[in-house]
Amino acid sequence: MIIDAHAHVLPADYPEGAPACFPSMEPVDGSTDRTLVFGQMRFRARDAFFAAERRLEEQDASGVDMEVVSPMPPLLRYDLPAADGLALAQHVNDFTAQSCAHAPDRLAGLGMVPLQDPDAATAELSAIRDAGLAGVEIASNVLGDSIGHERFLEFFREAERLGLSVFVHAMPSPTSRLPMSAMGTYVVGVEGMFAAGSMALGGTAAACPDLRISFSHAAGGFAMMLPRAQYFWGGAWNEGPVDPARAVMPDDGPSPLEIARRFYYDSMVFDHRTIRYLIDLLGADRLLVGSDFPAMPREEPIARTLREMDLPAGQWEDIGSRNALRWLGRTGEDASAAAVAGPAARSR
Repeated sequence: MIIDAHAHVLPADYPEGAPACFPSMEPVDGSTDRTLVFGQMRFRARDAFFAAERRLEEQDASGVDMEVVSPMPPLLRYDLPAADGLALAQHVNDFTAQSCAHAPDRLAGLGMVPLQDPDAATAELSAIRDAGLAGVEIASNVLGDSIGHERFLEFFREAERLGLSVFVHAMPSPTSRLPMSAMGTYVVGVEGMFAAGSMALGGTAAACPDLRISFSHAAGGFAMMLPRAQYFWGGAWNEGPVDPARAVMPDDGPSPLEIARRFYYDSMVFDHRTIRYLIDLLGADRLLVGSDFPAMPREEPIARTLREMDLPAGQWEDIGSRNALRWLGRTGEDASAAAVAGPAARSR
């Protein structure tokens, strides 16, 4: 079974009379595609973004049994007035829930919230759960504030209490330190590292030990810097015994690696050597399949790089599907049911 834990949706339309700051979806002549218009953004969206039947056809073609779908990241506009941000989130969440209801054995949905207003975002989590969505997608920063900032702590506490999964999508922000051409590459990596690092160091991970949270693109450069953080914490190379005499920044809490091994990471890192490093450092039980579909084309078949790595059966099954089920909170009977749903659905 293969679960694509990083895929996106866009609503087909937006309501008449919506605030002027809402996006729109314009038709494309001679095509079933539509153009997302959102401020200065123009993005041609394939029909698989908004047509559930087309998405299922694409799943079948790629060998995907199930997708976890979240809003296309540009919809996470934390610069909108809070009331408008909430209205947009509710519209997108309703569309996502309806799309997933079309094939609940093959689509699990994540909602969105106006995190620029942490209280409103926290209050909306119950509605997300009640709509049948599995969790919530957030960006890696909120108007420049790291998500590990204390003002977002109650939001994560509530997500943990409600049993909702959280997906952190790296959201590149322009910086004078890198050219604009780096937004989709190096800046995404930096954003992922900042997001995961802020959750680990800001106290949120310690305060929410049962929070099920995943990071897009393996949290960028986070894993590469973990051994250094481990050394500063415990004074040992190669995750050896703690040496207080060498520790630069000791504390009494969990080690950086222990905290990092509570998180989940999608393995869309484009190279088997990077995946092997992630498995060695974090564990095969922490990685998910991800594709960014349909914003980016999937490997054909899905997870081809993983398939070609000759992983032990247990590691392949973990990364292919079991970790995603754990992240979604679908264990025990739910996991068993999901494990047979995909192939059965494809034979319809």
